[in-house]
Amino acid sequence: MLRLVCVSRAWRNIIQASYPQARVAARSILGAIFAGAGVNAIIPARGGDAVRVVLAKRRVEGSTYATIASTLVLLSLFDFVMASCLVGWAAVTGQLPDVLGPSFDFGWAFHNPKTFLKAVGVVLAVAVVALLWFAQQIGDFKRRLAQGFAILKDRSAYLRKVALWQAADWTCRFIGVLFFLSAFGLPVTLNNALLVQVSAGLASLLPISPSGIGTEQAFLLYLLRDQASRAALLAFSVGMRITLIVVNLALGFGTLLIWFRSTDWRAHATQESAR
Repeated sequence: MLRLVCVSRAWRNIIQASYPQARVAARSILGAIFAGAGVNAIIPARGGDAVRVVLAKRRVEGSTYATIASTLVLLSLFDFVMASCLVGWAAVTGQLPDVLGPSFDFGWAFHNPKTFLKAVGVVLAVAVVALLWFAQQIGDFKRRLAQGFAILKDRSAYLRKVALWQAADWTCRFIGVLFFLSAFGLPVTLNNALLVQVSAGLASLLPISPSGIGTEQAFLLYLLRDQASRAALLAFSVGMRITLIVVNLALGFGTLLIWFRSTDWRAHATQESAR
């Protein structure tokens, strides 16, 4: 919960810099972060991010979907850099498998590289066409996207109001993992905590399954294979993930219930899009 609070503070500061004249309530952004975490726990492909954008847009007067979405992209940039550094460290130290294909998510891509690359090419082509179409339809589309990165104009403000909070977020992640390792009787070391985060980062590369279930467990079994038995590692990985899913679901749908007096977030998202 403390980790999500840190994330919400960073995102709120990004949005506030994008809309300096508007009042961006910290409580509203925290609610959007909680709700998104709950939806991401059960919906693949990070469907919770769409919920976050919709809820934040509702509470920031004069905001647009393009700008709010771009602020979320900026928020994700720090996480991408951190996850990439961890994966790079694991690769350089020889702790990753020779082929990243121990589960369905990665296995299909690596066993069918030509088909995978063609699919990626088609998706990119469609994305480019859609982007050009929107750019023609909305004259200030580029300005709205750039508005979401406004805080980068003041590097010190970004470091103090965004990067610092996201560093606190990652600190909470490592502390949480250390407690999980202790709870399941596994060696509580910084190296093991880093490897757990590496597996989570790899699982998020192709978010086909909700919360990265399956891929994360496969990588954990490989990365921590010398630390404990397969049964103990499986109990740890599944137990940790289920615990996080339950907590995120409670936070997310509890927030949606308070926000809308209903948990039917799809209906509200449809109504908002119709506006």
